[in-house]
Amino acid sequence: MAAKVGDDPDSLMSLCTVFCLKNLQRTMCYTGERNRLHLRPDVFLPSEICDKLVNVYMDLVHNDSDFEPQDGFFQLFSDPRSTRLTRLQLREDFVRDQDLEAIAKQDLIELHLTYCNRLTARSLRTLYSFRHCLLSLSLFGCSNIFFRKGGAPLAYGEDDDDDEDLEERLHSQIVDQDFNFQGFNRLRLLNLGGLPADVDVETLLRPLPALTSLELLGIHLPRPAFLTQWKERLASLVLYNVDLTEELIHTLLQMSKLRHLDISRENQRTSKFKMTRKILSSIVQGLVNLVSLDISGHIMLDNCTVPPFEEAMGRPSIEPCKSSIYPFQELKRPLQFLGLYNTTLCNVTHIPAYKVTGSKNEDQILNAIEAYTEQRPELAHRAINQLFDIARIQHCSQLLRALQLVIRALKTHKYDKSIQVTGSAALFYLTNTEYRSDQSMRLRRQVIQVVLNGMEQYQEVTVQRNCCLTLCNFSIPEELEFQYHRVNLLLLKILEPARQDESIQRIAVHLCNALVCQVDNDHKEAVGKMGFVKTMLNLIQKKLLDRMCDQVMEFSWSALWNITDETPDNCQMFLECNGMNLFLDCLKEFPDKQELHRNMLGLLGNVAEVKALRPQLLTRQFITVFSDLLDSKADGIEVSYNACGVLSHIMFDGMEVWNMEEPRRSHVMDKMWAAIQSWDVSSRRNINYRSFEPILRLLPQSGAPVSQHWATWALYNLVSVYPSKYCPLLIKEGGIVLLHKVLELESSHQETKDMARKVMDQCENFKEDPMDTSR
Repeated sequence: MAAKVGDDPDSLMSLCTVFCLKNLQRTMCYTGERNRLHLRPDVFLPSEICDKLVNVYMDLVHNDSDFEPQDGFFQLFSDPRSTRLTRLQLREDFVRDQDLEAIAKQDLIELHLTYCNRLTARSLRTLYSFRHCLLSLSLFGCSNIFFRKGGAPLAYGEDDDDDEDLEERLHSQIVDQDFNFQGFNRLRLLNLGGLPADVDVETLLRPLPALTSLELLGIHLPRPAFLTQWKERLASLVLYNVDLTEELIHTLLQMSKLRHLDISRENQRTSKFKMTRKILSSIVQGLVNLVSLDISGHIMLDNCTVPPFEEAMGRPSIEPCKSSIYPFQELKRPLQFLGLYNTTLCNVTHIPAYKVTGSKNEDQILNAIEAYTEQRPELAHRAINQLFDIARIQHCSQLLRALQLVIRALKTHKYDKSIQVTGSAALFYLTNTEYRSDQSMRLRRQVIQVVLNGMEQYQEVTVQRNCCLTLCNFSIPEELEFQYHRVNLLLLKILEPARQDESIQRIAVHLCNALVCQVDNDHKEAVGKMGFVKTMLNLIQKKLLDRMCDQVMEFSWSALWNITDETPDNCQMFLECNGMNLFLDCLKEFPDKQELHRNMLGLLGNVAEVKALRPQLLTRQFITVFSDLLDSKADGIEVSYNACGVLSHIMFDGMEVWNMEEPRRSHVMDKMWAAIQSWDVSSRRNINYRSFEPILRLLPQSGAPVSQHWATWALYNLVSVYPSKYCPLLIKEGGIVLLHKVLELESSHQETKDMARKVMDQCENFKEDPMDTSR
């Protein structure tokens, strides 16, 4: 069987990198004075490894909630004699001025800084250190890097107070007018993102002799003619959200070497400029080397397109001669990329480009998410919303690509609420049953991780609901096992506020219940210590006050039933947190709720299995309630069966612990016999045993024959109704030997012995014909 796409294992290099970063002191480092990390003196690392270490470190800090940023991490790379850095991609507020200063002696070739808002003009000074070697520089979204504190410029290496509030500091900052790119003679690629209005772009950029690629976003260009100094070199020019003027268009038409031109906008409302057929034609005719053009967001005049009745016949074509957009008929060959997002042009039939962004169909929308996610989240958000509609209403035909793009957007914009809302909603539809068979385990794990990141970052109702609903599309607990501790913590945090949104509460309790069902006891104990039992009881208390028995109430009791199964510590927590009084209050308030009664009695059956806790159940009030519930017909035999199970364990402790006159022990035992004899032994059950140990311990004894009979009846019911599941379990746990002892005991009732023989016969028959499918 072939592996699914996207299921390739991580490379050894990736695995080793992550391991080293999570275990720095055990691998490459030691702790020196003042608890600071130092590189071991015998460690020498080439650039391939150093670049990977730093870039993966940023990814872990950004996306792995268990990874703690290391103070002084960048200091490990301060000496180029032992570590070499060449290509770095640093992002978000984790990067500070002193981090760049730490690596100032390195010969960096590429430095991409994205949304590093804590960087100030101190880092501009540090950039000078790289001027002789830097080929590619991006300062995208580094809004404060051109600001310094009011007064004198900060000296290189001068310390800044990290704990000062950033907003407060901005009030006392002024634009650094002194910096320009003098001396950056090798710089080929530059992305400045946005710039403060006071920065003179022309003065800043003019010293750069070798530029081949320039990106400017939302910048005012009063004198665009200065761009012509690179007209013989510039191959790529991005002017996103830059207001177009006749002078700027005239300048662009002189840039004859351009292969990629982006003059797109976020939306049409903010622009007075109209894209005419004449302007578009002059771009196509003048820039003959273009292979990529983005004119998204522009108002297109109607004269740009061929009337429908004049369009070329046949299937959509990328041949320029058939183009439905007049100016593109003059192209020598189809464009590799054409950005038409948020324009009317994306809706025409024939578009001469291999890859088009737009909103006409799934392919255009996915192209838009791919092209705009990194630096235009406002457009990516809109495109993901359109993908959401396709996945919800129609059918997503490029599932793997769609999932990978949405995951990338959610990872890249962890702190962008609009992306998190639309992305998590899209994930819900892209991971549902319809698409499940096409998804690899690795891909589904990536979905889970970005969903948990969203839950961690946002307490907002819509994100929380979308994330919880998406988790419901996974096999629980199996697919969530690798993040078991984290997902439980997040769900319990959601359920902490007593007045949480009703729909989120319901989904979160359902998930909690599923997570503690069918997991080992270590998991249950760990979740119990997180406050699981107390959280569920708080929800039940709140529902009692509201006098409401809904799904949240029933799921909460069911979750308590699951988490107390064979877990004495959790059973004790239930008793210590006033669980028994809530049980009595729920019985009284909701006398006809069968599902509720079944869940509560199942839980108390778990408590009764713990010998040390049974004395707390042995009160007149509780015994009377359990005794009365023996007559219950709720949920078939389940409530009566579980009440009898609780009493069976209590009776097993003997006459000497019965410390009350009423009800009498003999009277309760008579009621138990009567109840067991009234049950249909072929009843199908709403119960799941992982082990028979609590039942088997009631067999070899003579102090409470009724407990022995309940246990024997339970085994016969389970092995006869579900032989393939329970016969092997009974044989494996030594049940046959114990049933033989029941036959040998004089105190065993004859009907108990008869039933014990039936259990043994059933298991014998199953062993003889394990492949029998008629049962």
